[in-house]
Amino acid sequence: MGASMSSPASQKSAKKRVCIVGGGVAGMACAWSLSRFPEQFEVEVWESLPETGGVASTCAIDGGEEINDQVQGGAPSYRNNLLFFKEFGFEPHEVQLRIAFGTGKSAWTNHSDSELVRRLQPEIERFGRALRWVHRLEPLFVFIPINKVLRWWGFSDEFATEMVFPLTALFFGTGNQTPHVSAAIIARVFLDPQLRLFQYSAQRLLDSVPAMFAFPKLSEVFGTIASKIAATVRTDVRVERVERAGKGVTVTGSDGRSARFDEVVFACGAEEARRMLGKGAGRLERRLLGNVRYFNDLIVTHEDEEYMRSHYEVQLEQGDMYFVRTDPADRNKIEMSFNLTMYQPHLAGRRNIYQSIFLDDSQRQGWTVDAIDKAKVLKTRMTRQFAHTWRHFATWVPFVSLLQGRRRTWYAGAYTLFNTHEIATMSGLAVAERLGAPYPFAHDELAAQQFDTYLRIAHGPFARRRRAAAKSS
Repeated sequence: MGASMSSPASQKSAKKRVCIVGGGVAGMACAWSLSRFPEQFEVEVWESLPETGGVASTCAIDGGEEINDQVQGGAPSYRNNLLFFKEFGFEPHEVQLRIAFGTGKSAWTNHSDSELVRRLQPEIERFGRALRWVHRLEPLFVFIPINKVLRWWGFSDEFATEMVFPLTALFFGTGNQTPHVSAAIIARVFLDPQLRLFQYSAQRLLDSVPAMFAFPKLSEVFGTIASKIAATVRTDVRVERVERAGKGVTVTGSDGRSARFDEVVFACGAEEARRMLGKGAGRLERRLLGNVRYFNDLIVTHEDEEYMRSHYEVQLEQGDMYFVRTDPADRNKIEMSFNLTMYQPHLAGRRNIYQSIFLDDSQRQGWTVDAIDKAKVLKTRMTRQFAHTWRHFATWVPFVSLLQGRRRTWYAGAYTLFNTHEIATMSGLAVAERLGAPYPFAHDELAAQQFDTYLRIAHGPFARRRRAAAKSS
């Protein structure tokens, strides 16, 4: 980070003042990229929480331990995310992703044979052909939910509810909205070399234990980033309103302070951006931001192994870490849990800590959360999650580029495409690029390819990064 860098091509006599609303990975990536050019940009981050990181948070539990809460890690293809953290000296550690789906006769895994997989093998093979057609015709199938594709092409209800829907819920955390996820996005996760998490298997659907990574303690990661970048980071300040008039933007916080900026970056949820703009939002902004749908999800961190064994196919000796169950009363409904200890190396061999995730509180009557022993609950957290339904890709994603840069306003965050830490990281770097801070990771081919794809989607087909991009040290 100490190496000198070339300045952006468009020099101005005065620094451009930029306010970034939100201190999650999108906001901090944007702030870091801009702050590499202190002679060109004056950057402030306004974050409503006591610490930066957003959903990438660390919390204390009973016994004095600290755990990463919510965000845990990702795939090796998350090059931009990994390179960003490495800029500050943080390396991930490798984990083997072992998954157990279903229970009893409906149980199957990505690492061993099962009765269900043997019985459904012909459909598994046919599903691979279907995915390839969906991928070839992506512009059409991005607007078609996976449940319709399965029904139109004659797949059984058992294959849909026991294999495809649980797997999709694992990929995207979509839970009770899983049947409505865009078919094209599912095909990409299998077939796109830049985004693929698993190699498709015609025999078992999943036939590998992929190497994934787990983050180090995220409070230390984001605390270090906040302390080292050449930007002002204000925490515990909720932005109340953003007003755009003339050639500037006025941002007012919950502490009563107002400040004037040249540009504002909403690195927060679409709902929050719409609230802050209030009546000052344009008609197009109000309409498009309102198209991003959110659900309330409950995350319970606990040590109730009896609950886990009674609701999931738990074989800890095999190293399984993710567990997905289908509601026996409604086969379209899904719950997930995982062994948090597998992502927390400092807990290994000492205690098993689980997180159970209950999605969409409008359907909480089907949740099994009450079966968890309250005496063994370590923490509960209600989160706000946007939906990956086909409507997200029909009414928001194709149009977000129309908002970028209008009235000195920019949008960053995973919701600009779909919910991964990698997308969030790229979204912040993309806004910084558009403002004049060259993309920092052009030396990494995969990272640059992913970034270019994201840039064209979220900032328009004619958006291009500067080819003479400066390299970070």
